Amino acid sequence: MDCKKCTSQRTVKNGKNGLGVQRYLCKDCRCSFQGDYQYISCGVSDRTVIMLVKESCGIRSIGRILNISPSTVIRRIRKIAGKLERPYPILKGKVYEVDELFTYLKYKDNRICIAYSYEPKTGQVLDISVGRRTKTNLRKVTDTLVLSDAKTIYTDGLDIYQKLIPESIHKIHRRCTNHIERQNLTLRTHLKRLNRRTICYSKSITMLSAVMKIYFWG
Repeated sequence: MDCKKCTSQRTVKNGKNGLGVQRYLCKDCRCSFQGDYQYISCGVSDRTVIMLVKESCGIRSIGRILNISPSTVIRRIRKIAGKLERPYPILKGKVYEVDELFTYLKYKDNRICIAYSYEPKTGQVLDISVGRRTKTNLRKVTDTLVLSDAKTIYTDGLDIYQKLIPESIHKIHRRCTNHIERQNLTLRTHLKRLNRRTICYSKSITMLSAVMKIYFWG
């Protein structure tokens, strides 16, 4: 039996699980595994879940497509998001756009802001902040850009940005955020939970943050 983690052939029997299925132990990476798994979700790859999240599939839709339970889908999404980090380095002297879009949790009066920084030339997203539209949450997005010696940071007319970004690199113009505004529209199209007219919505800020990380960095 080859190791499922490192594909080594140096494996030995390592007892049985509660259902009597034989388990194995890899002598190289010390990974413990079993030959066959009865639950179908064990054979679903992370890439498959990421693809379905990006294609506007809700939790229950993913569960129906993969034939697994919604609770398993939620656990997999959280696990995948927990391992994701920004896949590209932060470069100095770049031009960025910062903007936010609104959605809600549980009920429409509970508004939540999704703020992120966007590089128009490459389409890269450097930071994401999900929460209330406060100085603390927006600072998570702007501080990275300021510390990276950004050439210019474009925002809309929100007064909070004027307190977070130095005046020398902060620009406000009528059409300065066209690229990120178009990205906002793409987000609402690709993620069902962000659609304006839908019965699919987020129930927790943790889940909303996880989906945003998967969409941008997955």
